[in-house]
Amino acid sequence: MDGTVLVADDDRTIRTVLTQALTRAGCKVHATSSLTTLMRWVAEGKGDVVISDVAMPDGNGLEMLPKIAQDRPDLPVIIISAQNTIMTAIKAAEAHAYDYLPKPFDLPDLMKRTARALERGGAPRRVQPAHTEKDEDDLPMVGKTAVMQSLYRVIARVMNTDLPVLIWGESGTGKSLIARAIHDLSDRRSLPFVTVTEAELRDIEGPARVLARVRGGTLLIDEISDISGEVQARIARMMDATSDNAPRFMATSQRDLGQDDAQSALRRDLYYRLSGATLHVPALRDRVEDIPLLAAHFLEKADAAVGAPHALSDGAAKIFTNYPWPGNVRQLEHAMRQLALTSRAVEITQAEAEQIVGGQPGPEPTRAIPSGEKLGASVERHIRRYFELHGSMLPPPGIYQRILREVEGPLIEVALAATSGNQAKCAELLGINRNTLRKKITELEIEVTRGRKMM
Repeated sequence: MDGTVLVADDDRTIRTVLTQALTRAGCKVHATSSLTTLMRWVAEGKGDVVISDVAMPDGNGLEMLPKIAQDRPDLPVIIISAQNTIMTAIKAAEAHAYDYLPKPFDLPDLMKRTARALERGGAPRRVQPAHTEKDEDDLPMVGKTAVMQSLYRVIARVMNTDLPVLIWGESGTGKSLIARAIHDLSDRRSLPFVTVTEAELRDIEGPARVLARVRGGTLLIDEISDISGEVQARIARMMDATSDNAPRFMATSQRDLGQDDAQSALRRDLYYRLSGATLHVPALRDRVEDIPLLAAHFLEKADAAVGAPHALSDGAAKIFTNYPWPGNVRQLEHAMRQLALTSRAVEITQAEAEQIVGGQPGPEPTRAIPSGEKLGASVERHIRRYFELHGSMLPPPGIYQRILREVEGPLIEVALAATSGNQAKCAELLGINRNTLRKKITELEIEVTRGRKMM
């Protein structure tokens, strides 16, 4: 890479890591913990790319973007933030950020994005502001895992385009809610949002009636792969025949329709028309770290309706995290509504959580472990069960790292407890470098406490 990068972050470690990495890559780097200093450098004409945090001691990095865009419209700004919600991604896009990455970010990924910004000579992405007043709590997307962050970024990029959107994921993941959120956050939000089924398109006048209802808004076709071939052909013709007042087309599906196989129920010509942008909504078991956050979110919503506050105990949160939730987010929300109605105490206990989970359909949350079973056999059994839960579909890509994380976290937690939180002893016990252990503790968000040894 060749160029000058301005880095603004109040975390000294991040400034040091980025400075070292960018310098090794051939860049000149100016790093600061102050937005005031950053804006002075920008005004002086310094820098070819900016990498800035959002929450800074002397201001908000997102609020500086309009000023940078006005003074130096060709200067790309990459936003990094620990406030990793969909609204952060959307606000970054609205403020003309070149790119957005949540913390903790992947350093090689950030380096690649910085290199692309330098190579393009500063042609930042331009997104028309939505000026939305929508509250983040009203949005159906709650989660801070990597798969959700990826989904947030794609939504922020496509919401104000005219591209058709194909949304796929298992039943109960919230596909229709995400389609509605894209509409509500877009510049079409004042126009109708219409969901249609095959029955409404079956007769020859159906498409005309639907287009009259949607009036240039957003048209969502629910479970497109379940629609007959004849009606699919009618939809394709409807998409081709629309005028200047054309609606935005979206569709949902429970399977990845991009797989070009003999079992695909979707006409390929219709698939190509609909897949301007494809969003995969992950199953709840593929983002288990989000389960306590989602449970608390749904419990708060349910409490507002019944007028009685509740909170999850640590034991209850653990029970919910370990349950596979075959019905996904919809099933979790239903369980929280039940708890809000039935629990008399403020804190939801582990016993109440076990009772709710035991009454849920699908696999049991836990199974008896055979006596004398080796670790490898136990891991294999759980992995096979994980695959079985996906039915005829393969799990989303990246399973290797997800499984390693599931094993690595408990191993480090148990080793830390066994050494009373002494990281030097824990690193020696694990046979890894102490710096590696510290990095893992941060990445896995492990809480380190000193106390009596458990062994």
